[in-house]
Amino acid sequence: MAQVTREARIIATHQFDAATRRAFFENILNRLGGRHTSLLPFDEVMNILGQTRPKRTKPVPETIPLDKIVGSVGRYRDFTRTFLPTENVDKERWVRVASLMEGPGWPPIEVYKVGDLYFVQDGNHRVSVARANGLKEIEAYVTEILLPEGVRLTPDMDAKQLILQMERAAFLERTHLHRLRPDVHIELTEPGRYRELLQHIDVHRYYLGLERNEYIPYEEAVLSFIENVYLPIVEEIRRSGILKEFPGRTEADLYLWIAQHREQLRARYGLSRPPSPHTAVTTFAEEHGGHPVRRILKQAKRVLAPPRKHP
Repeated sequence: MAQVTREARIIATHQFDAATRRAFFENILNRLGGRHTSLLPFDEVMNILGQTRPKRTKPVPETIPLDKIVGSVGRYRDFTRTFLPTENVDKERWVRVASLMEGPGWPPIEVYKVGDLYFVQDGNHRVSVARANGLKEIEAYVTEILLPEGVRLTPDMDAKQLILQMERAAFLERTHLHRLRPDVHIELTEPGRYRELLQHIDVHRYYLGLERNEYIPYEEAVLSFIENVYLPIVEEIRRSGILKEFPGRTEADLYLWIAQHREQLRARYGLSRPPSPHTAVTTFAEEHGGHPVRRILKQAKRVLAPPRKHP
């Protein structure tokens, strides 16, 4: 076992204490800024990707950038996204690893490469110490894993964003919308909503087949849905300017909400057909648009208003 000098241990202990303080303040600032603070869990990412086996393992170590390491196989709760140690980290182990840095050095770490990013299989403490010392690169044995087409990992991504990418890739694979209508860009911000949109296409295809009394090819149904159902509502959304009242949401998000609202109006007033896109967007904006305080006052006004007298 390599010997650790007293001086090296003092320096390493000081580094650990400084790193944990930075982790504390980094966590506060990231939460205030709405940024992700945790490492990505490798097993969860693999489950989302539907991957079970590695593509290939390189037999010799290579130099990889430390800022591209975004996750861990088993220690994702022990370090921040920048690999600062949290309260879960064993201080003695971290200090020992840091003490060896200037002496005999470290063996290469082991990582999985997913797209352009890396997940630590073995060597989390070495990565943490390296980053605390301002290093930019580290030696690693790399096992590459292939990403599905249309999916891209980025250093600031969280599991929810990865799920959305996967769902959008599956949506495009099913509909070929990017090929049929490259001018129509559909993006949703909540998991599960792409499946809901596919259901809208299926329902439209069913009724289109009843109306024409013939089989409707799927791609034809997609084009008809976009032209006759989706875009008319989106165009009303654009004209109304309501999207600015829902920060972080997209036209496709509002389409799904307004489509549900449209059906609620049809059922509420006993209509044989849903109301027009203009009516649906206008009434949706009246009920849900505006500043949160104004929405509360608007709802309170409806509740407290005396019942109308009918002639």
